[in-house]
Amino acid sequence: MARSSSGAMVTALTVVALAGVGFLAYQADAAPGRPHAAASASPSGSGKASTGQDAGGKDKPAQDPATTVPASSGTGKRVVYALGAKRVWLVGANGQPTRSFEVAPSAVNPPPGSYKVTSRTPTGNGSDGVPIEHIVRFHQDAAGVVFGFSAAVDGSSPKPSATQKTGGIREQPADGRAMWEFAVRGASVVVVP
Repeated sequence: MARSSSGAMVTALTVVALAGVGFLAYQADAAPGRPHAAASASPSGSGKASTGQDAGGKDKPAQDPATTVPASSGTGKRVVYALGAKRVWLVGANGQPTRSFEVAPSAVNPPPGSYKVTSRTPTGNGSDGVPIEHIVRFHQDAAGVVFGFSAAVDGSSPKPSATQKTGGIREQPADGRAMWEFAVRGASVVVVP
């Protein structure tokens, strides 16, 4: 008889624990000042989620790396390329990102600094022999390495070779199209660590 009462006790405790967890989850979801998922998302996916309220009772925006432009990356309309994050932001004149995406760099990185788009080519071949499109160049170093953004027509990423010194920064085709439309000749490109 002791076995059946132990089993009943475990079952009862499990039911009580699950009910408590469910109640706490409901309270957390219904907390004032916490927006619901539908309210915080925008159609473009760049909505700012809230992480709660500050001391003044105002919503604090989430620090999403995909939407937060790196500090010390300049002002105004610009392309921001973060080497460590392997991410690009297309930043409008108002300082807000219009698009952000990950990239696949080649073997050599440009030094951090400010540059201008020097040339653009609709199509070509990458140093890996892959057909590329929407080529946007912004720097050539003293060794002759040319740095620029491009997208492989087939959507592939480069396989950097330690023996080949190239500065191509590969994007997905949709991101390459967005870069092409955004970064006209003379546009600012800021490279940050």
